[in-house]
Amino acid sequence: MHPERALPVSVEIRRSKAKLAAATRYHPNAEHAELRRDLAAAKLEAYVAKTVAEAPPLTPSQIRRIAILLSTP
Repeated sequence: MHPERALPVSVEIRRSKAKLAAATRYHPNAEHAELRRDLAAAKLEAYVAKTVAEAPPLTPSQIRRIAILLSTP
């Protein structure tokens, strides 16, 4: 990956990774779906924040379409 494309690792990503790593190490047979979900959400949040900050302003229609993507299970 190019250095300019690399996302800075947020505190939330580091915290989520550490929790998942500790849970996996000390409870290897347990289910860690919630911790994996939290890590994925932290990564997605950082990516979206970076992308929105770099993008030109969106139209109301574009915002609605993107909001639908995020609100659909």
